[in-house]
Amino acid sequence: MRPVRVLGTTMAVSLLLTGCKAVGPDFLRPLANLPQAWSSDKAKLGQPPKSVPAETEADPNWWTLFNDPVLTALEQRVAKGNLDLQAAALRLSESRAELGVARAAQMPTSHANAAYTRQKASNTGQFALAPDALGANGASGNTAGGLGARHLNAFDVFQVGFDMSWELDLWGRVRRNVESASALLEATQEARRGLLLTTLAEVARDYIELRGIQAQLHIARDNVKTARQSLNLTQQRAAGGVTTDLDVANATAQLRNISAQIPRLEQQEAAGINALSLLLGEPPNALRAELETAKPVPPVPPKVPVGVPSDLARRRPDIRQAEARLHAATADIGVAVADFYPSIKIGGSIGLQSQQFVRMFDLNSRLLSGGPGLSVPLFDGGRLRETLNFRKAAQQEAAIAYEKTVLTAWHEVDNAMTAYAAEQARREQLLLAEKANRHALGLAQSRYQQGVADFLAVLDAERNLLATQLLLADSTTTISANLVGLYKALGGGWEAELPLADEKPAER
Repeated sequence: MRPVRVLGTTMAVSLLLTGCKAVGPDFLRPLANLPQAWSSDKAKLGQPPKSVPAETEADPNWWTLFNDPVLTALEQRVAKGNLDLQAAALRLSESRAELGVARAAQMPTSHANAAYTRQKASNTGQFALAPDALGANGASGNTAGGLGARHLNAFDVFQVGFDMSWELDLWGRVRRNVESASALLEATQEARRGLLLTTLAEVARDYIELRGIQAQLHIARDNVKTARQSLNLTQQRAAGGVTTDLDVANATAQLRNISAQIPRLEQQEAAGINALSLLLGEPPNALRAELETAKPVPPVPPKVPVGVPSDLARRRPDIRQAEARLHAATADIGVAVADFYPSIKIGGSIGLQSQQFVRMFDLNSRLLSGGPGLSVPLFDGGRLRETLNFRKAAQQEAAIAYEKTVLTAWHEVDNAMTAYAAEQARREQLLLAEKANRHALGLAQSRYQQGVADFLAVLDAERNLLATQLLLADSTTTISANLVGLYKALGGGWEAELPLADEKPAER
């Protein structure tokens, strides 16, 4: 059993050797170049907005700021119902399996085998001249070709065995490969978080826009009533000879123009309900019963918690994903460096072999082999060198991609904050315009009834009021939608874990 002891000693020594430091660069987390404070110079936008960002930590469920139970219920359902998120969960499972494959290379591989063969050598082949070759019968003299004319018998071979091999990770190639796979798993997790963030934001945006369309529908229907009252008034005045049929025709055209906006808005309402149904993985009109009853646009809160800029790198999934990809690219350099070094593989096998099954398990039927093997790269046409150059370039590209991701995030947050404040300033002006247009309509109607103004003034006042009301409803919707965009730019609620039951953190 000496070979077994030699094999065991070799494996013990190899375990000590594999504790050596892995070659290649170690990953250092990059520093994110982020501002110390959010830009707050909004003086050019007019008076301070009523809803302002505050550098305080917020609830990860940021949509609860709108205080809308219907929106909250939709957001709680999207994580399990959205088909894109289900596909992302499968990609995460694929990444975990790839990490498992990489880790398996750290362990020995072993196989059990069993075989039975029936063999017969050639009568004129290499065994023909051997004495008593394979139980030959009927030996005769040499033939012209110099080969004995023997008849070699067929024979059986029974064999069972067990073999094992293990490549020593002396230079850390396998460890770096595991490190890279682990980082890629983390990148996949962050990609899934990013998709969830986008989906949650899309649900909130679509819901807010749906409520905005319903508000515009309400405005249009109210204006239809006003236009119909004006038409009735002109018809009465025309019947009394106070005005002409021209005013009746103009009032009729006004009524039809306003009524024509309703089908388009109803189509947009149906499309908005279907958009939310698709995001939740439901068939068309599945949410109609829940959403067809009009409700106000979810209002924004006076204070919007946005945290501090230095936390942006841990909030945004795309920044964390870019960092994980940089980590993987750095580990891949170590894999390429390790390929320049010799590789040592330990192998061994033990088994039983016999030509007779009844003697298969005799002590004399045993066979055993084992020992280390060394492989040293000598010449490969520059493949290893170019692979290393490729890995270094890929790592530099990943570093640039990380810097761009951070810079893009900074720009997106600044733009979102500016848009949020600017739309509030616009809405304040529209509120004043709506008040002035409503007053102008009252004056025009009064002067028309008194006979001191023509009906065109009333028509213009009605059109201006309707246009301003629609713009005001759109601005109210945009403010809430811009708050959603701001939280999307901030990375959601900067939660550490994905809020799904089957989520597991990346292992290192």
